[in-house]
Amino acid sequence: MKKIFIVLLTFILSLLFVGCKTPTEEATLKKFSAYSFEVFDTVSTITGYEKTEEEFNKVKTEIFSLLKEYHRLFDIYKKYDGIENLYTINKVENGEKETKVDKKIIDMLSFSKEAYTLTKGNTNVLMGSVLSIWHDYREEGVDEPWNAKLPPMEDLEKANEHTSIENLVIDKENLTVKITDAKAKLDVGAIAKGYAVERVAEYLESLGKKGYLLNIGGNVRAIGVKGDGTPWLAGLEDPTGEKEFLDILQIKDLSIVTSGSWQRYYVVYKCSSCDSDGFVIENGDMVCTSCKEKTVEPKEYHHIIDKDTLMPSTNLTAVSVVTKDSGLGDALSTALFCMNVEEGLALVESLDGVEARWLTKEGETHYSTGFSQYIVKE
Repeated sequence: MKKIFIVLLTFILSLLFVGCKTPTEEATLKKFSAYSFEVFDTVSTITGYEKTEEEFNKVKTEIFSLLKEYHRLFDIYKKYDGIENLYTINKVENGEKETKVDKKIIDMLSFSKEAYTLTKGNTNVLMGSVLSIWHDYREEGVDEPWNAKLPPMEDLEKANEHTSIENLVIDKENLTVKITDAKAKLDVGAIAKGYAVERVAEYLESLGKKGYLLNIGGNVRAIGVKGDGTPWLAGLEDPTGEKEFLDILQIKDLSIVTSGSWQRYYVVYKCSSCDSDGFVIENGDMVCTSCKEKTVEPKEYHHIIDKDTLMPSTNLTAVSVVTKDSGLGDALSTALFCMNVEEGLALVESLDGVEARWLTKEGETHYSTGFSQYIVKE
């Protein structure tokens, strides 16, 4: 989830020891890692310190089991036997019908409505009618790049008439969800993965675990510190490729979530002469399918859609959020990406325990006032 995609952002983690370990520590805790491709349609990595591999394997099995449960509950693309999930909620055609669901769905959707208010509607889980159109065009464009097209604005505008968060009715007492507009759809890609990661982190903390790092498709959450007592290190990828990292951060009991434009996108080949989509190859040249001119130019369209323009946001290249709650970090990173730096900075500065880093299209970097405390100085 958070859409079926090439990972929204790849965090390159440095797990090197910074301090010296005593012989007792060396013998007590060992570092172990495990990987999975089975949850949220992305690469998941768990790194942890335990006395034995047997204990680590027990914990990592529980972690992947929890993540798989959340993945199935929050999946908008597939039905699973024996459970009512977001897919089944979206399939209800009668706008008055309630769906009985697991409390985990109730809690996540309730959190999503709070995030909607906090982000002034920039993170809206009821944007599914619009996002599903973009999803279908993006999938087709990736599969057949020569036929890649943009969704008609008329279709997007009609779909946008069915995105009011007021259409999402949650009954916490009876554990039911109802979407009162039959054409509205849920899409929790901006929240679900981070929310699930945070619930798993809470579970580990309840067990007294203090030496784990979760990296679920780029959503990074540290539980405690490394085995030698030093902070975890995470490198923020440079989308330009000019250097290895934008910054290296040190974190303890915190999450890092980044939204970016360069890893999940598709390319539309538009003709600069007639503005048509699509091309054919003739004598080795890309030729417009409509006017037959050799004036076809590629343009990338990423997956983060601005609620006001209904098009991919053009303000930024990347936003990274550091905060305790990975679900909040997920929701904020999407919202901040759709704001300009000034209004995004104002939002971040108004929140306790939240810091952010912005990278603009022009390559400029902006930080919230407390972000520098996490940067490893060279």
